Amino acid sequence: MRISARNQLAGTVTSVEHGAVMSTVVIELEGGQEVVAAITKDSAQGLQLAEGDAVRVIVKSTDVMVGKD
Repeated sequence: MRISARNQLAGTVTSVEHGAVMSTVVIELEGGQEVVAAITKDSAQGLQLAEGDAVRVIVKSTDVMVGKD
C-alpha cells in the first residue's frame, strides 16, 4: 500500500475492544510506546484487526500540539 502520509509508525496490535459504534485499538510501537486509536467498529471489523497483527499507524493531521513545562 502506498499513501501520501509521511507519518507512519510500524507496530503490533495488543488489544481491540469493540463498542456499539466505535472500537479502541491499542498498538505497541517498535520502541515499546503505545498508540491508542479510536476507529469505527465497521473499520476495525473490515480490517479484521486482532491481537498480534502487524499494522501501520498513519498520522495525518493539520494540527499538532507540543507542550513544555
